[in-house]
Amino acid sequence: MEDLFDPATAERFRLRIRSVTPASQRQWGTMSAAQMMEHCARGLEMATGDLKPPRKLIGRLLGGVIKPLVLKQGEPMRRSSPTSPELIVPDGVDLESSRTRLLGVLDRFVAGGEQQCSQHPHAFFGAMKPGEWSTLMYKHLDHHLRQFGA
Repeated sequence: MEDLFDPATAERFRLRIRSVTPASQRQWGTMSAAQMMEHCARGLEMATGDLKPPRKLIGRLLGGVIKPLVLKQGEPMRRSSPTSPELIVPDGVDLESSRTRLLGVLDRFVAGGEQQCSQHPHAFFGAMKPGEWSTLMYKHLDHHLRQFGA
């Protein structure tokens, strides 16, 4: 089960996050390792409600149909999937600062459990239950860590 609330699963992610170095080469996409760390921290902030991007029209039309496909157990996220503009990180972020920030937001998400999850709708998928946030964040982190070979 893809569940980021599980402490053992979260610890495996922490180890993977710490394994990314400045020399880690991306397998796809355009982000640097530092941008990826900040991007993932912002994604987790969406899940906790700290970042509340507005709903997108395309999401209102297609989000409910696509959400079950993305959250399907055992299926990784597709490479180069579209993202919310609020999660796009400009060049110039520092890897260690971004890593520290990501680990902190991850710890807060895991410790807060279901009660920590946002009631604000996801920008594309709309209303999300805590278990859906957990699965989406698991898949999102896994996707980007695989992007850098971690």
